[in-house]
Amino acid sequence: MRNENGKPSGWDRYADLLLRNHVAEKARPWYIRHAKAFLDTMPVEKLSQLTLDDIEGWLRQTSARRKLDAWQFRQMVEAVQLLVVDLAQVPGGKLVDWDWWKLAGEELSQAHPTIAREQSPEELVKGLTGLRFARSSKEFPLLADLARVLRTRHYSIRTEQSYVDWCRRFLAACDGKIPADLGPADVQRFLTNLAVERNVAASTQNLAFNAVAFLFKEVLRRPLDDIDFRRAKRPARLPVVLTRQEIAVVLKELDGVYRLMTELMYGTGMRLMECVRLRVLDVDFGNGLIVVRNAKGGKDRVVPLPQRCREPLEQHLLSVKAQHQEDLASGAGAVFLPDALARKAPNAPREWIWQYVFPSSTLSTDPKSGQVRRHHLHESSLQRKVGAAGRAAGIPKSVNTHALRHSFATHLLEAGYDIRTVQELLGHADVSTTMIYTHVMNRPGVLPVNSPVDELGD
Repeated sequence: MRNENGKPSGWDRYADLLLRNHVAEKARPWYIRHAKAFLDTMPVEKLSQLTLDDIEGWLRQTSARRKLDAWQFRQMVEAVQLLVVDLAQVPGGKLVDWDWWKLAGEELSQAHPTIAREQSPEELVKGLTGLRFARSSKEFPLLADLARVLRTRHYSIRTEQSYVDWCRRFLAACDGKIPADLGPADVQRFLTNLAVERNVAASTQNLAFNAVAFLFKEVLRRPLDDIDFRRAKRPARLPVVLTRQEIAVVLKELDGVYRLMTELMYGTGMRLMECVRLRVLDVDFGNGLIVVRNAKGGKDRVVPLPQRCREPLEQHLLSVKAQHQEDLASGAGAVFLPDALARKAPNAPREWIWQYVFPSSTLSTDPKSGQVRRHHLHESSLQRKVGAAGRAAGIPKSVNTHALRHSFATHLLEAGYDIRTVQELLGHADVSTTMIYTHVMNRPGVLPVNSPVDELGD
């Protein structure tokens, strides 16, 4: 269609834009439909009159809709972005954090460590093993018993999943033997196969041994005292550390929520999951602190809130609170709470202080209970953004989220902070773990070490 003056209409140009952006042909009608639906709800006559509040208000309202899959919402967001930014070049549209709206909607699977505790041991085993691994009816109850014992002992959910998976592999490799017939020879054969045939890392072999040993000792009640197995020696690996200049150029490649999260991780030394699981009550602006709860080993610790992040974090939380209010208005607004807290305080899941600081851009529906909640964003989206930023910056290192933690520790030691302080901030149980960062610095001990080749004359 063309206008009276013979020029292509706005929708013709939008269709051409979809073609140039390699949108699949079958998806283009849906993009146009989403764009038209967006315009129908806007209180302005011209696209150029749209403001940041208009666009973000629509995004929040759309995100609060219950019956909307993550991929559908991502498609709607991209359709509107192409309309207001690429086609109309609306100034307010350029201020929207489009990456967060599009990428932060990936749903957490039922096996994700954040919510896996909601599953019974039987459900967890079924989700990890699947029917193709159930070689005998006796394997399933044994693995469920293993999961139940691990949960009773309050092992972390990641350890529970890992141990169940490795014991499933062990049982599958034993050619259908019943548990009563299993012994040290089977374990020895399994571990040897991992080391010789599979060529797994030392840490992987040790993890497999720990899992199987736990199964024999705590579930089968037959400790592996007679097994001839020496733990593989784990080689020392130096961490990837970015320089301050490299951190700066990585941050320049990021913006919005992902830049804020990256700055927080580098500025506090938090682990990836510690950052994405932060809740509103964990950020103490008054005292300038962040409380990291239930970290590795189930411990809490306190880290300083970087001054550089203070104002951006306050502004971000205003946006998150507005989204939470939209959720409440739509009948949602709940968040996952650990352990029995949700039963003790039924209203707590909808309270503001328990919401995630970095929530998903979409709602999730629990397939078992039907409860609608907004989880934290999936950590993989932040991992992809940081990795892409490192590549875009041309840094010849493996730039990832954990390198931010390594860099935090190394730069504090270089600045003269004592190693015990750094140990507390990182949450290390043993100072020997923290000592690894002294080997990355240009001063393994206290004094700088100059290479002797630099002392040679011309």
